[in-house]
Amino acid sequence: MQFRQRFRMTKPLFLRIVAALGDWSPYFKQRVDATGRYSLSSPYFKQRVDATGRYGLSQLQKCTAAIRMLAYGTPADSLDEVIKIGTSTTLECLGKFAEGVIECFGLDYLRPPTTEELEKILEENEFHGFPGMIGSIDCMHWAWKNCPTAWRGMFTRGDKGVPTMILEAVASRNLRIWHFFFGTAGSNNDINVLNRSPLFIDVLKGIAPRVHFTVNGKQYDTGYYLADRIYPEWAVFVKTIPGPQTQKDKLYAKEQESVRKDVECAFGVLQSRFNIVQRPARLWKRDDVVNIMQACVILHNMIVEDEKELVRVPLDLNENPNASIALPPEVGTSAAPNPVFADVLRRNSAIRARSTHVKLREDLVEHIWQRKENKEN
Repeated sequence: MQFRQRFRMTKPLFLRIVAALGDWSPYFKQRVDATGRYSLSSPYFKQRVDATGRYGLSQLQKCTAAIRMLAYGTPADSLDEVIKIGTSTTLECLGKFAEGVIECFGLDYLRPPTTEELEKILEENEFHGFPGMIGSIDCMHWAWKNCPTAWRGMFTRGDKGVPTMILEAVASRNLRIWHFFFGTAGSNNDINVLNRSPLFIDVLKGIAPRVHFTVNGKQYDTGYYLADRIYPEWAVFVKTIPGPQTQKDKLYAKEQESVRKDVECAFGVLQSRFNIVQRPARLWKRDDVVNIMQACVILHNMIVEDEKELVRVPLDLNENPNASIALPPEVGTSAAPNPVFADVLRRNSAIRARSTHVKLREDLVEHIWQRKENKEN
């Protein structure tokens, strides 16, 4: 428990990361051969020593220093007495650690859900009253203290007052972040970030899983995200009703706003686990700031996957089984995998269809109201 409190993760997960980074780069190995590579069978196997003949830092020291900076947001010069690492070396460890986490675990923990994973997400969201819902989408700002003076006008937004970078994310109910897009200038709003985001690239290419679901007796073929009011009225976004008047609208607004908090809870947990994200970034280079945020999101997803057995809640899906179905992208596609421009335009029009957005929200209002009446009866 004490280890998890200090390192934000269990000991087996931390040791797994340390071992992966040791295999990824000789920088995290204390013992190397004459060529600089780690090899137990090499005849030139020796300890890495510095100019004074002392042994170099172990991979546990380097990874511990990086984790402590990420978890507590402490300055690099505050670890010299505890972990016996200098300031410049600590900053170097932090940069190498972030690069290693991205290289070793980025493909597994920064990817869209597979068809099987999407099925589980759809089942869980359908249980909570939103069939066909893929996740919740929102943006978060991270203040950049050491932003270059020439860029401050581009990264500073009026309501923030300081330079920031924007993180766009899609999270599910277990707080796993399935979509990550970070580094856009803070002077933009959520819509500008959406226009640059690769969120719908796979959908436009026709390689994303397809979602089929039924709401209020009507069938839909496009999954959707719960969003706040700033997002456009597209078929892929379901927003709340501002100023609801009827009982149906009030119930729908209450349910939508409560379920949409998943992504905001994910942001809160991310900032709580890694305090460096909550404090203003003190790095000078933009790529370093992006790497730190990306590494924190990957570690967050790794912790969620590692602890999912501890927070699993059984669901009773007998109420409306198999109403939401996710089909793999190869089902129903033509023999030619390369999309033509006409198909891209058609998919883009389906994503941005306002009429579908209005009909879907009306059907969800009725669906949630009928669901409440069935539970009362």
